[in-house]
Amino acid sequence: MTTELYRAEQLPVFQNRMFRTEAEATACARGDVVLVQDSRTGLVFNATFRPELMQYDTDYQNEQALSAVFRTHLDEVTRIAERHFRDRSLIEVGCGKGYFLEHLLACGFDITGIDPAYEGANPRVIKGRFSREAGLRAEGLVLRHVLEHIPQPLDFLAELREANGGGGTIFIEVPCLDWISAHRAWFDIFYEHVNYFRLDDFRRMFGRVLESGHVFGGQYLYVVADLASLRDPAAGGGVHFEFPADFTASVARYADQMRARQSAPGTAGSSVIWGGASKGVIFSLFMQRAGAKVDCVVDINPAKQGRYLAATGLRVSSPEDMLRQAAAGSDIYVMNGNYLPEIRQMTQDRFNYMTVDHE
Repeated sequence: MTTELYRAEQLPVFQNRMFRTEAEATACARGDVVLVQDSRTGLVFNATFRPELMQYDTDYQNEQALSAVFRTHLDEVTRIAERHFRDRSLIEVGCGKGYFLEHLLACGFDITGIDPAYEGANPRVIKGRFSREAGLRAEGLVLRHVLEHIPQPLDFLAELREANGGGGTIFIEVPCLDWISAHRAWFDIFYEHVNYFRLDDFRRMFGRVLESGHVFGGQYLYVVADLASLRDPAAGGGVHFEFPADFTASVARYADQMRARQSAPGTAGSSVIWGGASKGVIFSLFMQRAGAKVDCVVDINPAKQGRYLAATGLRVSSPEDMLRQAAAGSDIYVMNGNYLPEIRQMTQDRFNYMTVDHE
């Protein structure tokens, strides 16, 4: 039995896929999000998720390590790895483009990566799935920002356990549902994420948790656990979850602000979204649906610049282009407050900054 928690219809299937034209972007594949909580396990997931829609390609761009702030976060994760995996063999499952793997290699870790969509040339990365047939085993497994994308996450973890010989220590990092709820971050709910986790979920999933906590200003949670101790989370009794009644109240407030700026006589300036990744895609879509006009979207990733956002068809500008075009005092809607000091410095503190995730 499940209880519905939240519903958002016709979201882009891939919020980080970039498009070459506005027409392609607005015609992107879409799907509904209906978040429910399983009354038996306590887990929260999208009941309408269709895995067959998830076909990743080279137009998918989610690299965050261009920011010094995010690299500092990776340093924090590396310190956790130091405590548990130094001088132990490691496999990063779902290593993506391999940035974190390269980082750990540079720090002297014995690590192999595996990912069916890997596009690089590092011989330490295998292009494929981690399974028993792959013939790989390690003392530790790294699973960063993978599990939220996987239908039936318990079954997936059980497959990893069996593929790794029945055990090993696993590090898992995922977005934190409690943070999303507390910060009214409705723009952090995507079609691409089928699962939404709390620390309590992992404490019930594993009989032996070595370390757990929050990182990246609380936006992400992590757990280091004994994979052999994986168990049915229903045994621990799932903790009831619900979003606050005002979870989406800021949609109308921000839309009103944008409309007021655009309609006031003689008002100079623009409404700018800083962050052309997941949060910015959903935020701009909800603003568009509320009848508010976004004048500019900015991202520091060159692979996004000049391309168009899914669903809205908004073109992504570089910071330099935005600085040349936006009047001083324009409203900058900062999608991730962790980056605010970096953004203020990059823009000479010339604008009116609003961190939308600091509700």
